[in-house]
Parts: sequence; structure tokens; C-alpha cells
Amino acid sequence: MKQPAAMNQPANRKGLKKTIQENAGFFFILPWLIGFLIFKVYPFGSSLFYSFTDYHLFDGISKYGLMNYDEIIHTKKIVKAFVVTMKYAFMTVPLKLVFALFIAYILNFKLKGVNLFRTAYYIPSILGGSIAIAVLWKAVFKDEGIINILLSYIGVQGPNWLASPSHALFVICLLRVWQFGSAMVIFLAALKGVSNDLYEAASIDGAGKWRQFFSITVPLITPVIFYNLVTQLCQAFQEFNGPYIITQGGPRSSTTLISLLIYNNAFKSYEMGMASAQAWLLFLIVMTFTVIAFISQKKWVYYSDEDGR
Repeated sequence: MKQPAAMNQPANRKGLKKTIQENAGFFFILPWLIGFLIFKVYPFGSSLFYSFTDYHLFDGISKYGLMNYDEIIHTKKIVKAFVVTMKYAFMTVPLKLVFALFIAYILNFKLKGVNLFRTAYYIPSILGGSIAIAVLWKAVFKDEGIINILLSYIGVQGPNWLASPSHALFVICLLRVWQFGSAMVIFLAALKGVSNDLYEAASIDGAGKWRQFFSITVPLITPVIFYNLVTQLCQAFQEFNGPYIITQGGPRSSTTLISLLIYNNAFKSYEMGMASAQAWLLFLIVMTFTVIAFISQKKWVYYSDEDGR
């Protein structure tokens, strides 16, 4: 027998209310999902599509194919930008991690005024990425900058830092290494987690500070070293502010990182297809090194809960 519509209506309302309650979490994350699809997924997919086109921002798409990737491989300037980027990354990341770990190890001791020193070392990581600091860095290393003035006091003729290809890259790398504060804070937190009982036992066995550092401290904080390695590597490959503000990619393209080249192609030449292809190659390079790091961690990263330990 068919139920009256008036009797079915309350049941439908209860079912709808129950459905809303069960999926309440989805409605809360819906704004984020919409933003993710519009500002992340769509640009990600469209850039891959445009990388296979001769897309000019104002003239539109004229042809399709692998012409952008073929040009990247056979253009010395673009290949040089990739080489300079890798050189920059492999110079700055190890130095930054070593300095960060060294300073964190020192600041882990109970020293007078240690909180002041922790703050002082952390400040550059906050300010280092800003335009103002890049402008200041350029002023410090110019011909009549403070560095050359200090060198003149000890009778040394300072080089033309920003006009020499080798020195210009060094200046850019130095700015990146100077921003070791964020990695230092993470290392410091990891060092706080190492039990003092292990150091006391090692001291009783006659181990010195250096032996304790390499036999106890480093193995126990390898997960944090791995985390800092991956994050700093990704950030180094995407560096932009320093080369753009300080040297504009010169002299002779010695500081033209791939991120700067992508910017020039996209917003100066308006060659969006070429810029997209370069961005995707950069993505593949970063992904490759990240995968290598994750594969290699099995040989050198120690996890305390591994194999029931």
C-alpha cells in the first residue's frame, strides 16, 4: 500500500539531516578543497599542457609539440642556468646544514645569555628572504662597500664582488648560508631530545666531546638531518630574491638560476610555454633528488622505533 506524502516527508527530512551530520567534516573542508582545485590543481595541470605549446601571453598558442624541451636541451644559456642552479644548491645546502648544526650544538649547552644568542642567530632566517636584506647585501658587497673598506684597513685590495662571475656566485651563496637560523632551531629541538644518560655513560667510558658528538648525537638526530636536507634542497632550487635583486642574473649569466630564467621568460618575454617547460624540468630535477634522498635514508638515517628498537 502506498504511503501518504505527508508521512514520507518527515522521514525524508530525518534522512537528509542524518546525511548532513555524517558529512559535516566535508562541508568544513569544502572551502579549502575549492581553493586547492582552483589555485593548485588547475595551475599544475595547465602548466603541463602549456609546456607542450608555443604559448605567448598576448598572442596565444601558435603550435603544439616538444619544441620547448628541444630548445631547452640545445640552448647553452638555459643549460648553463640549470648547471648554475645545481652548483648553487650543492654549495649552499651542505654549508648551511653544517653551520646550523654546529651553532645549535654550541647553543645546546647551558651558557650565560644563551637565549639572546639563539634569538640573534635566528633573526637572519626571518629577514634573509626579504627584499630589504637583499638590497643591503648588495650595498655591503659593492666596490665601495663595507667589506672592501674593512679589507683595505688590513692592506688587502678587495675584489669587484658583483662584477666577477666567480665572486658574484659566492656572494649569492653566502646570503643563503647566512640564513641558517630556521634549520638551527630545528636542530636545537632535536638535540634537546637526546638523553643525557647516553652522554654520561659515554663519559664514564672515556669518550670525549667529539667522540660523543659523532657516535651519539649525530646518529640520534639523523631523522632531523634528513628533514632539513630535503627541505633546504627544495628551497635552494627555488631561490629567486637574491640573484634577482643583487646581480639580476649577471655577470655573464653566472648567477642566473633557473627560477630567474623562468621569471624572465614568463613576465619579460611573455613566453609562457617555454617558462612552463622550464618549470616542469625544475620540478623533475627537484623530485629526482628528493627521491634519491628518500632512497638513501635507509642506509644512514636511524629511527629509534625501527625493528622494535
